[in-house]
Amino acid sequence: SGLIGCSWAMVFAAGGFEVKLYDIGQQQLTSALENIRKQMKELEESGFLKGALSAEQQLALISICTDLNAAVEGATFIQECTPENLELKRKIFGQLDLIVDDNVILSSSTSCLLPSKLFTGLKHVKQCIVSHPVNPPYFVPLVEIVPHPETDPSTTERTYALMKKIGQSPVKLNREIEGFVLNRLQYAVISEAWRLVGEGIISPTDLDLVMSDGLGMRYAFIGPLETMHLNANG
Repeated sequence: SGLIGCSWAMVFAAGGFEVKLYDIGQQQLTSALENIRKQMKELEESGFLKGALSAEQQLALISICTDLNAAVEGATFIQECTPENLELKRKIFGQLDLIVDDNVILSSSTSCLLPSKLFTGLKHVKQCIVSHPVNPPYFVPLVEIVPHPETDPSTTERTYALMKKIGQSPVKLNREIEGFVLNRLQYAVISEAWRLVGEGIISPTDLDLVMSDGLGMRYAFIGPLETMHLNANG
């Protein structure tokens, strides 16, 4: 029920889905729900609330729960949002593996842990997948869908379809790779940025302007491959 979990809850509720927000602490959940309520009201007042339902209708779809069994009862999709700690995540998925049926999708929000490290050995590994959002998911729609080597193709397709249905922009990785795609591209840019500044080619302020007032504006609309395709000859 932290930042990512709350944002996911808002995204799914905006899509018209019932959401059970789980955490081990009641106070954490109560605070999370109040924060969601505040955000939704502010978004509605400013005209930026997602979905066709009102803020109150979306809030009515979100409930809180401190019992894991009760939280996953009747679920078709479970999105894990714990901190980036492999041991903790494996513990959570180990617990889920014992109580879910053969149809529910087990998805992780991890931004860097490989599916093979998260899910290997689970009985329901074919139902496991990474759905990596860009923080915060409510405002940035991209979701990287990364399968485990044993993930059933239907799990990937169902996850992709669900993300499209709730208004996100999913992309499918054909196989796992360190850093996934977004972070690998981001790290390449950051690495070159440090080199250019470190060698005295450009100041940090002007380097940021190259992105915010140049490449960033272009890439907000079209990607690098489409840019090359549409570029002038010669």
